Amino acid sequence: MERDSGEYDDGEPLRRGGRRRAEQDEAALVPVPVNEAVPAELSKGLATLADQLVASASDKGLALTGNGGLLTALTQQVLQAALEAEMSHHLGYDKHEPIGRNRGNSRNGSSPKRVRTEVGEVDLAVPRDREGTFDPQIVPKHQRRLTGFDDAVISLYAKGMTTGDVVAHLEEVYDTTISRDLVSTVVDKITDEMKRWRTRPLDRVYPVLIIDAIYLKVRDGTVSNRPVYVVMGVNLEGYRDVLGMWVGPTGGEGAKAWMAMLTDLRNRGVMDAFIVCCDGLKGMPEAINTVWPQARIQTCVVHLVRNSLRLSSRKDWQKLTPGMRRIYTAVNREAAELEFEEFAERWEKTYPALIRSWREAWEEFTPFLDFPVEVRKLVYTTNAIESLNARFRAAVRRRGSFPDEDSALKVLYLAVKQREKNKPGPTGRINGWRPILNTLTMAFGEERLGLN
Repeated sequence: MERDSGEYDDGEPLRRGGRRRAEQDEAALVPVPVNEAVPAELSKGLATLADQLVASASDKGLALTGNGGLLTALTQQVLQAALEAEMSHHLGYDKHEPIGRNRGNSRNGSSPKRVRTEVGEVDLAVPRDREGTFDPQIVPKHQRRLTGFDDAVISLYAKGMTTGDVVAHLEEVYDTTISRDLVSTVVDKITDEMKRWRTRPLDRVYPVLIIDAIYLKVRDGTVSNRPVYVVMGVNLEGYRDVLGMWVGPTGGEGAKAWMAMLTDLRNRGVMDAFIVCCDGLKGMPEAINTVWPQARIQTCVVHLVRNSLRLSSRKDWQKLTPGMRRIYTAVNREAAELEFEEFAERWEKTYPALIRSWREAWEEFTPFLDFPVEVRKLVYTTNAIESLNARFRAAVRRRGSFPDEDSALKVLYLAVKQREKNKPGPTGRINGWRPILNTLTMAFGEERLGLN
């Protein structure tokens, strides 16, 4: 956990940074009605209360979290008060009120219960009623972990921590000991959610699809590198979304496997795609057009440039890259062809394989040159999905290998859904989408867009 200057969460007194953090955490513990901000008077009162509590904790040398910590004790008091309030609402009168005498159902002691929260373990006395009809909502029956605790575990797991890392982190920061099995149980809760996500219905039309693959080590008898096929789509509203992820068989990425994955998208409702951006995998154009016959194939320019650099000597890179840049920034196809002929004339004798790779990819490389700059930036590269792949790599870096396909997909799914503060997510709306949509409408027609 990041610490503000002067804050300690390992048992030492709180100082400057601790006050600000405590104020934030204190406010977070107070229930706020949905879609309503905290009133100014309440916020001011909470700030005053937080000042008093932190000052008292500093004088007594109390920690912020963990057993005996300030927020742990405060959480316990809030939860206990909430349970008592729920019971009063259930019975229709407050504890010890004379109005409750001889009214039939009444309080019947309490049951001890220990629950894990984001700030440590707290002991509660859950009130009972004589008729056994009380069903608490704040801390439901049989629940030993508050939702916030499960969310914290899943968030840590999504950030790349292993089950062992999560256990160690919670023990160090919150002074609470849990087992690896508990972490696995918490994370397994999202399995059904992930399965529904992977089979959800999709839009009929996606103007742009971007496809790529990442490799993970998955155990299937033996550990082997398995491709994970990923498809990102941009819908008619300009929003990016990850449409699907599939673990492919051992043996590397293949066009035949891609056709099966794309067919799955069609079965889920994607009947048309205008531009499909992909790498230069052999057989990929045929696989895409088998599923969507009218789709235009766009070879990723970045992949083509990277492949060119792999086929050339490092000492020539600074001479090669300006020539390639002039090709893919040309004003139109004709200008690009002229630039390529000059480029080929200069380098074909030195790097014949490099020039051949450009000639073979030319038909799938040039479609983006028919569009204005706004559309070109969207389709000429798979950078959007490369950014997503960077998230994936960060999430799997410390894991080594996965015991099965579901375990691998679960981590990637959490990486897709994870929202990081002040960082762009893998989904979101394309900037300046309206002009792009207008251009696509002119190019492909309102009928294919479904706008008429």
